[in-house]
Amino acid sequence: MKEHGYSSNSLAEAVNSAVGDLTGRFGGLDGSSIRDWKAGRVRWPKSATRVALEKVTGLPATALGFVPRGRASSIPASLPEDPVERRRFLAAGTAVVAAAATPHYASYRRVGASDVQRLQRRFDEIVVSDHRHGGQPGIERKAAALADEALALQSSGGASQRVRAYIYGCAAAFRSSAMWAAIDGRRYDHAVMHMREAQALAELAADPAIKFRIWSHAGTLYRHMGCPTEAVAANDVARNVLVTRRDPMFASLGYARQAACYALTGDATAARRALGRAEDALDRADPELARPAWMAAVANGAELASLALTAHLSLGNFEQAEAHAHRSLTRLQPHMQRDRALNTARLAHAQLGQTDLGPAVATAMSVPAEIVARHPRVTILISDFGTKLRITAPSSRLVGAWHEYAHTCLPNTAWP
Repeated sequence: MKEHGYSSNSLAEAVNSAVGDLTGRFGGLDGSSIRDWKAGRVRWPKSATRVALEKVTGLPATALGFVPRGRASSIPASLPEDPVERRRFLAAGTAVVAAAATPHYASYRRVGASDVQRLQRRFDEIVVSDHRHGGQPGIERKAAALADEALALQSSGGASQRVRAYIYGCAAAFRSSAMWAAIDGRRYDHAVMHMREAQALAELAADPAIKFRIWSHAGTLYRHMGCPTEAVAANDVARNVLVTRRDPMFASLGYARQAACYALTGDATAARRALGRAEDALDRADPELARPAWMAAVANGAELASLALTAHLSLGNFEQAEAHAHRSLTRLQPHMQRDRALNTARLAHAQLGQTDLGPAVATAMSVPAEIVARHPRVTILISDFGTKLRITAPSSRLVGAWHEYAHTCLPNTAWP
């Protein structure tokens, strides 16, 4: 700031202008924001702000003293007052922080397509891990760390504009996976933080597919938080992203998730209409078209069946819900253990809603106990099943059998 003659307010204005150039929306920093940076109260600014600051200063964020999340800073809260010692300390500290922040890219080099391909392979691994294990905190942390690694790659060397856009897209994809893991694990405050970061990165990437994923996840987040109006609005944004007009399979997913939101409001007509449009769009989609790994369950109809199951359960249409549950379970890939457990639990609810007590209890007991114990959404579904069973048939011998099963086979889970 001294070198360029910036005050806190003038630097804030310059960064805000650069944010506007990048995103089309003027930034919201003020002098107090800059003072927070200087005092170390903000260790790692948001993505768009960080890129704008790098553009204004011509230096990577790590060289300015910022530290990526999850990394330990070697710079103490108060710096030496002597100017010579201060410069010497900053030079040494910057080298340590930069090395810690970019472990794989210590030397300046050309960033190319092979780096993007490596990041995309890591993203595919995250998607598979999510399908197998669900929203575990470890998956969330790993995805967030990979997003930061992708951004550190931006500062490690020269790259074409196209490659830089791809890298921002990879960072947005990792953040969206961190967001989904947090949603799936019911850590909604974390999910909101990841969502905002992912949205900013998606704008920098100008990638319509990942933008769709983020806004579609936002709709799911609001739906799980019990905010159907916001869920519908977020899904509307997703459904209006350009990729839904280019590829009907994205449109199908958008309509199916919108149906689940409408069902939460009790609007059966809108939910049925959205499901019909989702089926029509899926029929029009080219099955041979190359798509991201996270669209695999959409391509074979498993995701549409799962969301139709969710919608019909919310509306109390238990017979239709059961039909969609069986359809989804036959289409889920073997490694999708989390989704299989969720839909099996939902099938039990659909059977219970039709007072098919024996099949319902048998279905609920077939959900693997280890998944019930570690996955919050499955835990809640199974716990709710026990409660509804007692309400539906309080004098049935099956209630006693369920009570014994729950306390014997699921000892680490709290039951009402």
